[in-house]
Amino acid sequence: QVRLVESGGGSVQTGGSLRLSCAGSGYTYSSNKAAWFRQAPGKEREGVAALWFGVGSTYYADSVKGRFTISRDITKNTIYLQMNSLKPEDTAMYYCAAENARGSWYLPQMYKYWGQGTQVTVSS
Repeated sequence: QVRLVESGGGSVQTGGSLRLSCAGSGYTYSSNKAAWFRQAPGKEREGVAALWFGVGSTYYADSVKGRFTISRDITKNTIYLQMNSLKPEDTAMYYCAAENARGSWYLPQMYKYWGQGTQVTVSS
């Protein structure tokens, strides 16, 4: 069974850092896009960052450019989201997603597989 196993969430003060991980289990990341999304209570799910393995391209929401970095470790079959200079508005449930073959990176419906979510809370 395909699983994306997330870890690394937690609580941190403004300006702190967290590193989220998403390991494939029963799944090997392909050349297609993988991404991180987040969803705060009462808000729609939004794209945070994505990686197109096939062309080596990365994509970021304007709100996180310069603060967040998406990466992969092919030997561990894992993607990461390094989050620095965290702000209270970054507080949300974060989800990893995989297997977007052709669609725009920021569209949740384009992804086949999803992690269970990991909570990130940033306090003032």
